[in-house]
Amino acid sequence: MKKSHKIAIAGLLAVGAGFVSWQIAGPQMAGAKAPVMQTEIRAAAVTVAPARLGPVVETSMVTGTLVARSEVLVGPEIEGLRIIELLAEEGDYVEKGAVLVRLSRETIDAQMAQSDAELARSDAAIAQAKSQISQAEASASFAEADFTRSQTLLKTGSSTQALVDQKQSSVRVARAQLQAAIDFERAAEAQRKSVEAQRRELQVRLSRTQVRTPEAGIVSRRNARLGAVALSVGEPMFRIIANGEIELEAEAPEARLGAIKPGLGAVVILADGERTQGSVRLVSPEVDRATRLGRVRITLTKTQSARVGAFARGEIEIRRSQALLVPASAINYSAEGANVLIAQGGVVHKRSITLGVVDNGSAEIREGLIEGDDVIVRAGAFLRDGDAIAPVRQARKQAEQR
Repeated sequence: MKKSHKIAIAGLLAVGAGFVSWQIAGPQMAGAKAPVMQTEIRAAAVTVAPARLGPVVETSMVTGTLVARSEVLVGPEIEGLRIIELLAEEGDYVEKGAVLVRLSRETIDAQMAQSDAELARSDAAIAQAKSQISQAEASASFAEADFTRSQTLLKTGSSTQALVDQKQSSVRVARAQLQAAIDFERAAEAQRKSVEAQRRELQVRLSRTQVRTPEAGIVSRRNARLGAVALSVGEPMFRIIANGEIELEAEAPEARLGAIKPGLGAVVILADGERTQGSVRLVSPEVDRATRLGRVRITLTKTQSARVGAFARGEIEIRRSQALLVPASAINYSAEGANVLIAQGGVVHKRSITLGVVDNGSAEIREGLIEGDDVIVRAGAFLRDGDAIAPVRQARKQAEQR
């Protein structure tokens, strides 16, 4: 190295040494204290909340359509008659046996009048037959007495065999006439019974001109039209929701069907947001092969606002109990499962947990914690097991709101 270069480097080193010396010594000369060269580590402040016992309600959500629990189809029992009067409208509540429709009855009234005439003729024929029987009985009695006298006279020689034979023939004729009269009466009685049967049929037909509802309920649909001819085929005249009972016919995943039992309470949310109480009435034993959904029927307690065919949701209460709860924000998820971070002695400890119901900002802890454990409410992703922390207890009211 050249001599000039060595002198330059030495000069630079001297300047640098002088600068360092000024940085350290300068403040001392001014009367200030020299800074201490050390690193101060502060513990992170985190919010914690205690694991506490609280109510847990496990629900299962289902969706479906409102239907009638039992739908009554009302149609005419007699065809070919015109509708002359309608006595119910859609939405009306009708009692059992109430008349909904009246049909024309002129033809049946004419047949009833004809039946009345035939019944009168039958009564007259029966009366005539009874009179003939009385006459035949009298004639037969007289003929038998006369025959008996002739036999007595024949023994005394006061009569002849020819006369006796004649009297005997008269007896036979009288008996035949009596039997004919009896047979005529029987025929008249049979005719009267036939007319009575026809009359009863006409009375039934006449009663069917008034179409009645077999069950009480709410009229959901009216297809009958004034002046139309009543027919038993096609759409029924009326559709009635039996006793006004409406149900939610919903579908639930097959994995949840085992937990849903008849009798469980439920809340049904209608399309307009109105909530009404209900209970599970039926859980179908069959699951649809294509959708893997099973059918559930929930009976509504109040049905004033419910409309058949409308969409609705149901929240079925599966379980209600006391359980260990922590804020839902405290739950961390990883490939190994759910876990929480707890604060113990100013240090973070990771705990694996068995998670239950998570709802309304709270999480049910089935295993892994005990009551009173302080869990870190937030910032779990920024902390590690063993980190030093400064716990700040969350206010109880604030924790409950979460």
